[in-house]
Amino acid sequence: MTDRDTLLALNQAFYRAFTNRDAAAMEALWAETLPVSCIHPGWTALFGRDAVLTSWRDVLRAPSGVTVEARNERVTLHGDTALVVCEEMLGGAVLAATNLFARENGSWRLAHHQAGPIAHARADVEVPAKAPRRLH
Repeated sequence: MTDRDTLLALNQAFYRAFTNRDAAAMEALWAETLPVSCIHPGWTALFGRDAVLTSWRDVLRAPSGVTVEARNERVTLHGDTALVVCEEMLGGAVLAATNLFARENGSWRLAHHQAGPIAHARADVEVPAKAPRRLH
């Protein structure tokens, strides 16, 4: 498996953990010793593993779960770091997301996630009409 394949699989695992509200799977994706950060839509920037994982536990515990799907993923490798830029599909909302992965002890781990709304989805992605907008 190439680094690109591994990163795409990890990116999908991130969104699967999100959709399944699986805090343990989410925690397993994040770096343990490297600095981590996260910016949820409408939130302030969070720094440090404890703050980031606490925020994800809060998101995943929300009474109304969300189904989120990554589309149009693009991997850019930069040595021992890599960006996966994609669109997050959340019902009728489309967010642009950046997931930064870094090698930690030989394995790719998530080091940063940021998502925010975008004006238009790409033309090759179908967005359901009249679906409620829900952001994570």
